[in-house]
Amino acid sequence: MRTLSDTIGRLAAFRAAPGVTTTNSDRDRLRELLDFGSNPGGLRGKTFIPEDLPLDAPLVVVLHGCTQTAAGYDRGSGWSRLADRYKVALLFPEQQRSNNANLCFNWFVPHDIRRDAGEALSIRQMIETLVLRHGIDRRRIFVTGLSAGGAMASAMLATYPDVFAGGAIIAGLPYGCASSIPEAFDRMRGHGFPKREKLQSLVRDASTYAGRWPTISIWQGTADHTVVPSNMTAINEQWRGVHQVEEVPTRSDVVDGFPHREWCDAEGRMLIEEYSITGMGHGTPIATSGPQAYGVPAPFMLDVGISSTFHIARSWGLTMPAENLAQTILPDTSNFPPTHVDPVREAAANSGTSKGHSDAPATSNVQTATGVRKVIEDALRAAGLMR
Repeated sequence: MRTLSDTIGRLAAFRAAPGVTTTNSDRDRLRELLDFGSNPGGLRGKTFIPEDLPLDAPLVVVLHGCTQTAAGYDRGSGWSRLADRYKVALLFPEQQRSNNANLCFNWFVPHDIRRDAGEALSIRQMIETLVLRHGIDRRRIFVTGLSAGGAMASAMLATYPDVFAGGAIIAGLPYGCASSIPEAFDRMRGHGFPKREKLQSLVRDASTYAGRWPTISIWQGTADHTVVPSNMTAINEQWRGVHQVEEVPTRSDVVDGFPHREWCDAEGRMLIEEYSITGMGHGTPIATSGPQAYGVPAPFMLDVGISSTFHIARSWGLTMPAENLAQTILPDTSNFPPTHVDPVREAAANSGTSKGHSDAPATSNVQTATGVRKVIEDALRAAGLMR
């Protein structure tokens, strides 16, 4: 049996293989997110905010995989290109080598995947900061990720179901299935999953939430030998219990040549879906031709003729006109504060400085930066996200 370090080594070797481009410096469209809270998980944050982002725009949180960077994952997946077209704000949390030498999110470390702790809280603080700065619609916050990022997306959906309307897990793992590196490796290989009832209770017990649960989109290559396909089955089992749907899917079809299954509520609205990408290995499925083409081939960005970026965005209603949003499933946000007040712009305006869509305090005005930071930190404390 291969060791986890051997698996990571093979991933790194694939990144460095001849003909594989890994340089993104001249194509990096992301900006650094600063002053987003106490950051207990020690993560970096990157953002993409379209110039003409409207008020009450949606937000997508995008989590890269091991050995990847935020900029590299954006270029490969094409999320910022889609965001430009449909006016979507993007947040890219980014792992640091000081936390994980292989740049994996620590989805197997209990402290990092617990509500209001570790990396999960860092990501939550980033989200709240962008909600406040840009007037994000709290009913339309989503999360997606690949591999370790997919496993971290599982963690965010389980620990903060009150925050997300939906999530997409690509070659990821179910929440709470591992609590150490050896267990993580076993689960990646499909060994030792908890029983169905335990998987479901892990999600239910991760928070005290009792409202409408996020929708779940699961993507998996059938030839993935890094995170094997039984992980898709385990994720499905975990969320079927939460959504209280039967084992047999509501409907099955073929999308862009690949099997697609849905589990729906009584009104026919999708709660869980699966895309089984026949013959694909470990990575994010992209399409590089046709009207739904987003992204470019890169390590773990696999051109198989279907754009997961587009289909995920479409399932969340991001590609439809705003007047049709009533057809989508949105979480219960009745207890959330309004987002129409932008404290960052207000603080800047009070100091005589305009900030527009910047996600970093103005370096030319220390007093303004300090005021903006204080407003954000006060808001995070009021929301219980920072002491």
